[in-house]
Amino acid sequence: MKPILFAILAGLCWGVGEIFTKSALNSKHVGPMGAMLVRAAVTLPLAFAACALAMKSGRTWNTEPPNWWRDMPTSVWLKLLLGSGLLAGFAGVFFFYAGLAMPGGDISKLRPIAFSLAPASAVLLGWLMLGEEMTIKKAVAVVLIVVGIVMLSGGGKKKAGDAERGPHAQGPTLPVTVQGCRTPQS
Repeated sequence: MKPILFAILAGLCWGVGEIFTKSALNSKHVGPMGAMLVRAAVTLPLAFAACALAMKSGRTWNTEPPNWWRDMPTSVWLKLLLGSGLLAGFAGVFFFYAGLAMPGGDISKLRPIAFSLAPASAVLLGWLMLGEEMTIKKAVAVVLIVVGIVMLSGGGKKKAGDAERGPHAQGPTLPVTVQGCRTPQS
């Protein structure tokens, strides 16, 4: 149950955090590359601190092998650099933030698409590349995810009047509940 709780906490952190990111991008005071740079700058020292704490705490966390950075084979370094660093850490964030900054980049569409495609691809690649078990339940879940992505992606006809609604076509803005979280009315 603890891994499920951590997954729920991660999803909530990403969901709430990206609302702030989208609001910052909507302000037009920062673009997607600036937002990505701030994300990396904040993440790096926290990652160093968490890793140091995990290594010094011994059995408390019991997650970090001693001297992992020295003893790790080149193949594992490449997996981390390409997979975690380049693809997930840079490219995924780059494409997501670039999409959020574009007209029509509604977080209510892009977030569910990006963050549901990730687990669907993880299920399939875990099965194909890592030899994880593929069950009927997992297969049905992947199909449902893909159906949801297709539904969110649109493909349907636009409703009459959508073009006339102007810059707030995604819906009305809500009153400010957290200072600075809403874009100013134009």
